[in-house]
Amino acid sequence: MNISIRGDKIEVTDSIKNYVKEKLARLDKYFEDANKIDAHILIRVRNGEQIIEVTIPTSRYTLRAEEATSDLYAAIDMVVDVLERQIRKNKTKLNRYKTNETIEFVFTEDEIEPDVEENKIVKRKNITSKPMGEEEAVLQMDLLGHDFFVFKNIDEDCVSVLYRRKDGNFGIINSK
Repeated sequence: MNISIRGDKIEVTDSIKNYVKEKLARLDKYFEDANKIDAHILIRVRNGEQIIEVTIPTSRYTLRAEEATSDLYAAIDMVVDVLERQIRKNKTKLNRYKTNETIEFVFTEDEIEPDVEENKIVKRKNITSKPMGEEEAVLQMDLLGHDFFVFKNIDEDCVSVLYRRKDGNFGIINSK
């Protein structure tokens, strides 16, 4: 697995890098060709907490987990456990979506400088996605741990927003 580690308000030492690489190596067994998989790790500090975010985009799905504790090494252990649990829990669902056409998401984030005005946009994300069905979008949303997911809906031939309702079910908003 190709690992890129970035620190925000923290210096990422060689011992931290080695520990992250050693722990993420546990996930290699779940990928057909682990050398082609990139993992993006962001380590940051906020209010005395050590936060680690791991994003692993693959050709069919994106794994993402985030953990925060006062001990960075404990957070690394927890985030790897969460990722491994996600893979095992969704293994049959993920294998069902094997297709010749790969599905990849490219996320770019541009932070906007904060203003003093209220009701401002503080974060903007641009996404590019391949078409997918509604069941696959539900799976992708669960893997990312989000309450909503934007995708190109091949069932309705439009852009759709999938969201989790308060009753635990899902809703879809279509834009034609």
